[in-house]
Amino acid sequence: MSFKALLAGVSAIALLTACSTSSDQAAIEPAPQNEMETVAVAAAEQTESERLNAWFQTEFEAELALSPVSQTYLGMIDDLDAYGRWDDNSEQAFRDGLNREAARIRHMNDNFDFDALTDEAQVSWRFAEFIAANNAQQAEFWDHGYIFTQFFGPHTNMPSLLIGQHRVDTIGHAEAYISRLNGMAANLRISTAQAEERAQAGVVAPAFAFPVIISTTRGMITGAPFDDGEASPLLSDFTAKVDALLEAEENPITAEQRDDLIARATTALTEQVGPAFNDLIDTMERHAEMADGNTDGVWTLPEGPAFYESQLVNYTTRTDMTAEQIHQTGLDEVARIHDEMRVIMATVGFEGTLPEFFEHLRTDEQFFYPNTDEGRQRYIDEATAMIDEVMVSAPDFFGALPTGAMEVRAVEDYRIETATGAFYEQGSLDGTRPGAYYVNLSDMAELPVYQMQTLAFHEGAPGHHFQIALTQELEGTPMFQRFTWYSAYGEGWALYAEALGKDMGFFTDPYQDFGRLSYEVFRAGRLVVDTGIHAMRWSEEEAAAYMTANTPMTPGDIEAEIRRYIVWPGQAVSYKVGMLTILDLRNRAMAELGDDFDWGEFHDVVLTNGSIPLTLMEELVMNWVAEKQATE
Repeated sequence: MSFKALLAGVSAIALLTACSTSSDQAAIEPAPQNEMETVAVAAAEQTESERLNAWFQTEFEAELALSPVSQTYLGMIDDLDAYGRWDDNSEQAFRDGLNREAARIRHMNDNFDFDALTDEAQVSWRFAEFIAANNAQQAEFWDHGYIFTQFFGPHTNMPSLLIGQHRVDTIGHAEAYISRLNGMAANLRISTAQAEERAQAGVVAPAFAFPVIISTTRGMITGAPFDDGEASPLLSDFTAKVDALLEAEENPITAEQRDDLIARATTALTEQVGPAFNDLIDTMERHAEMADGNTDGVWTLPEGPAFYESQLVNYTTRTDMTAEQIHQTGLDEVARIHDEMRVIMATVGFEGTLPEFFEHLRTDEQFFYPNTDEGRQRYIDEATAMIDEVMVSAPDFFGALPTGAMEVRAVEDYRIETATGAFYEQGSLDGTRPGAYYVNLSDMAELPVYQMQTLAFHEGAPGHHFQIALTQELEGTPMFQRFTWYSAYGEGWALYAEALGKDMGFFTDPYQDFGRLSYEVFRAGRLVVDTGIHAMRWSEEEAAAYMTANTPMTPGDIEAEIRRYIVWPGQAVSYKVGMLTILDLRNRAMAELGDDFDWGEFHDVVLTNGSIPLTLMEELVMNWVAEKQATE
């Protein structure tokens, strides 16, 4: 089914259901006048909601048409012209997008009646308004973010899309791949020029980012056809995908066609991709000199404090928490978690201080699998088994459950250097590509076994997979609402899911339970360290010392995480702020409802409205509580 057909089908089914209900009622028996008025009002509300949702659909499709990359991520590959292009990454395109968004909000207010909408449509309306307002606020600091870092940037994002997302099922898909190789250079040069402009204005990434950026970029153009080594990542990927077409069941290509495709891809790599990546390397080497060893937070940038404040609002979706309040919340949470950790430490019979127990966990070989293929496979197998166990218990705690599949996978070699320790990648909209919980197995010494269960719950089930898959699978909900992502919601839910595992009866092993607390204290420590770096001017060394003293994380993890916070200000606080908000709402609901509290209903409220801001989530949860109380 095409994407447009899917969208049209959702709207049509909802409209037909509404029409048949009112028609059947009138045919069976004439209703009293007051009931007829009620039905008429309900029909008017439904009509206005359907009209609004139809408009949302039209606008979503219009925006999607401007984003070939989004289309690829959603599995829309029938339009071969779009499949062969990249998004316009110019500043003008960014400004044009803001103008379209502002015009949409004006149109919505001028042409639809908010009071005539259903509750669900009102949520969509308010979500759209929040997105526009937040984007406009963030746009004030568009030129303050780092374009290239050791964790993200076009130099890795574009190859990752081609290797991980660009399917080659037909010769047309292969042609589109070549088209994207040819277009990669112009896209990368725009980003490189933007980074140069920002650097000249004083926005230079920290010094530690540049060696990784440069080595990763160079890795993309190492090997054939750039030198005499084995095939480079992109040529290797393209060759494998084209070779598979030789054996295709339908319309297999000929050997001559295969050779022609690979020859043209080779030309695109040598004449377009290679020169653009070399230009980026030259620019990054100059910027490394400009960084001059600096590893400080964004307070050093022009308008740095205001930029950081904007990032806190963006990532927490709350305006009632200052950097100082977030810092103190982190300190309080670290102290609480340490108390719980000491209880477990006594349970396992460890004699010593908490820092000494941390060191024991960091260094004792019993907590790590061998750094071998067998050790890596064992980790994948056991993580998969843990998620399978969660799925058995999930119906007792959830109403809606995702239908989409999920797999546990090792991070691929081509991006293993830049990838974080673990992450989730959503499946395609049509279900042909499952969601995936990826684990970076490059160094098993960085993956303590006692944290395995927590990591699986966070990235897999009931964490990111539940939240993202359920949002994708919502029916009758505008598509923009299903695919917008806010970190406080998504990461907050995933961290809440770790704690929920305890409520579901897991973490019976004291070391796995300590692993849960170790991740929670890590996220609480982030509140302290992120604000410390960017608002209180902590050095990288001070931040690392705090995390070493207060968490059991390994030195390699701590260094990577601290450097992540430095280049990605504010994002790290979203996890714990989101978790605390969801947990507070659940506790309030439990206190209000007592025995009438229902786990599945509560989680449905949280999970079935999309990645909503925390302020809107609070209203929805408390409205649910009030409605349940009213029916008692």
